[in-house]
Amino acid sequence: MKRIAVLIASLVMVSACGGGSPSSSGPAADETAPAGKVVEVSFWHSFAAGANQDATNVLVQRFNDAHTGKIHVTPAFAGDYDTTFSKIKAAVQANQTPSIVQIYDVGTRFMIDSKQITPMQKFIDEDKYTTDLEPVIANYFSINGKLDSMPWNNSLPLLYINRDAFTAAGLDPNKPPATLDEIRADAQKLTKKDASGQTVQYGFGAAIYGWFLEQFAARADVLMCNNGNGRDKDATKILSDSPQLVKVMDWWKQMLADGLALNTGRPTGNMQTAFKAGRVAMTLESTGVLGGFISGSKFQVGAGPYPRSEASTAGGPIVGGAALWIMNNGHPAYEQRAAWEFVKFLEQPDSMAYWHIKTGYFPDTKKSQEDPTDVAFRQTRPQFDVALQQLHAETTDKATQGCVLGVMPQARQANEVAMEQILASGASSKTALSGAVTSIQPAIDQYNQAVGAT
Repeated sequence: MKRIAVLIASLVMVSACGGGSPSSSGPAADETAPAGKVVEVSFWHSFAAGANQDATNVLVQRFNDAHTGKIHVTPAFAGDYDTTFSKIKAAVQANQTPSIVQIYDVGTRFMIDSKQITPMQKFIDEDKYTTDLEPVIANYFSINGKLDSMPWNNSLPLLYINRDAFTAAGLDPNKPPATLDEIRADAQKLTKKDASGQTVQYGFGAAIYGWFLEQFAARADVLMCNNGNGRDKDATKILSDSPQLVKVMDWWKQMLADGLALNTGRPTGNMQTAFKAGRVAMTLESTGVLGGFISGSKFQVGAGPYPRSEASTAGGPIVGGAALWIMNNGHPAYEQRAAWEFVKFLEQPDSMAYWHIKTGYFPDTKKSQEDPTDVAFRQTRPQFDVALQQLHAETTDKATQGCVLGVMPQARQANEVAMEQILASGASSKTALSGAVTSIQPAIDQYNQAVGAT
């Protein structure tokens, strides 16, 4: 527990400032629940009221109905991703963790280093369970070839387009731009001004979101942090000032300077609103918002693969979203086993197909993509097939696995500060991105020291 306190203290300091260690396998005793006892499983998730929470509650109820008198899962909204991550860090220190928690992708390194989780691989091996996960998704969430968590609500970024605007501009909506140069060329035709010279439609716009910068790195097949993106051994430095990312930010800044792009700041919801209102004709966003874009727009929504910074076939975007973690300390083995039963239920083809249809997140398993209801749904929403095609075409390497870093949430924030300096204040891309690398270094060093990283 002293080690955990040191680790938490390190992360608290990091937040104020702006490899693959083995995880505990949990207790070996208490494998069987007391006779007649209903095993209670607490489940923290990050979905506020809306479609995602509704779908979560339906799946929980279906599981409970199928396990009446044996297992009962109680879901609880713990806040958005950042809030849930903060709560689980505090819960680990207080030894008051839930049975299962949903944690976003950039929290992976901390969850492993906390030693407070039972790896999913333990249950997979014991049950000789076949996950049937999409290889790219399994690859992203695997450390040293093993799954510590189970991928659940996952997505990839896409380029979204206003098909009606493309047609009006004489562009083919069936051929979205594939590179940054092509986006600029199309944006010049898509940008419109009224009689007074006021821009009423920008060609392009995207939120100042560090995840997008990480995607451009993977798309260019370059690492976001050293030591094989933290996959060979613990990362000790971020690489967000690479020539490829400097080029991306130079391009983006010039698009704004030339009046071809709109800047709505960091909140992703601002740009989502701008796109649905027709203020921008192209934007970058997760596949998870596709359903909302279609239902909330008065124009036809199109989608294409995430753009490349240059015409290269290497690399590909990174899987995003979150995974499920089974906590061990304070949870007897029979409770952990009950939690595992719930995780397996969520991975069933019919459960995953329902999840995809109701939320827009990927059907993570191959069998769920073959589920008749999911096939029929995609036939009416061809944009979702664009996302799956991008997933299936993904190149699997260290770059597309993404950076695993103990302070990755803070590193992403540091990159967003740099992006904001470049796009809102006109700072040099190289200077600002190098500043992000420098600013986060003490936090990386302190974290690695706290966990004994090598």
